[in-house]
Amino acid sequence: MGNGALDGAVIAVAGAGGPAGRATLLRLAEAGATVIGSDNDPERLAEAVDAARYAHGGSTVTGDTVDLLDPDSTREWAAHTEEEFGRIDGLVHLVGGWRGSETFTKTSVDDWDLLEMLLVRTVLHTSLAFHEGLQRSDRGRYVLISAAGASKPTAGNAAYAAAKAAAEAWTLAMGDYFRKAGGAQGPTAAAVILVVKALVHDAMRADRPNAKFAGFTDVKDLAEAIVGVWDKPAAELNGNRLWLTEKP
Repeated sequence: MGNGALDGAVIAVAGAGGPAGRATLLRLAEAGATVIGSDNDPERLAEAVDAARYAHGGSTVTGDTVDLLDPDSTREWAAHTEEEFGRIDGLVHLVGGWRGSETFTKTSVDDWDLLEMLLVRTVLHTSLAFHEGLQRSDRGRYVLISAAGASKPTAGNAAYAAAKAAAEAWTLAMGDYFRKAGGAQGPTAAAVILVVKALVHDAMRADRPNAKFAGFTDVKDLAEAIVGVWDKPAAELNGNRLWLTEKP
């Protein structure tokens, strides 16, 4: 532990309390990073942080309950993290949510309102709060987890696909900021999108033992892909989508 690209890095994980967040906290800690998770559910966050600490006793894993829908709270989280640990080398965005409908005509505007908050506004707030710190880092990475449906929406998934597409567009704009800030030497930080069809974890398999989950990405494999982002040069990653499932 602690002899690779993430040795000594400080990584913030938004949405750390879910299954993907738990797997990511564990893998980042194993790779030698100092990890700061956030979630709006303090109990769920504490369980995830404790699990990562228990598995990797030599790592620093902490948790902050942050309202990512509040831009001031998000900025305070970013500033406090960089001040406490002296740097910020990554923000992994794992805030999720899903709503769908039987048909396009039955799509509820309420679904869009919810998904816009969860999937878009949290990206806006975290990217604006962390971008300067990431640019100051020699290995800054903003990692968005997106869905294949953003590139090929289906009739019953309009709100979800539109929210994911908006989040991708915002992240790519952040990548353009990193590109311009790098000048002729190229970017030193990167905004990158990891695309999955959907995620699966052990509890889902236990609940549906006969399900195939074809094309789904296991949360452990997602965590491995997230760690791998720091193994690649910023110029190779910045403004790109990395597909963890087949392109639609």
